[in-house]
Amino acid sequence: MNIPVNLKYTKDHEWVSIEGDIATVGITDFAQKELGDIVYVEVDTLDQTLDKDEVFGTVEAVKTVSDLFLPLSGEIIEFNEELETTPEAVNTDAYGAGWMIKIKIANTTEIDELLTDVQYKELIGA
Repeated sequence: MNIPVNLKYTKDHEWVSIEGDIATVGITDFAQKELGDIVYVEVDTLDQTLDKDEVFGTVEAVKTVSDLFLPLSGEIIEFNEELETTPEAVNTDAYGAGWMIKIKIANTTEIDELLTDVQYKELIGA
């Protein structure tokens, strides 16, 4: 299972890459394997400012729909529009082409509450 050391993670199985005050968010390799084949990613919160842990969208797999929770408070400034036509990128490249949103971080102290790769591995029993 792929769990890059340079990323942060949430208990809800999202990964976070932070560059300055911008965070890129997607779901982890573990999450996409648990969900199965991703057929649709919906994010209708673009340009909205949300609090940490609020639902920012959903990911639909063949057999289930799962909410996506915002890992950090902030404004959703970008949605990966490629996922509208190729949602399977979440399955094939969860940490690359399968990214979902970018957030302008409102409260950088929340970053310290995210999990490290080691903590995330413990969470999923890897």
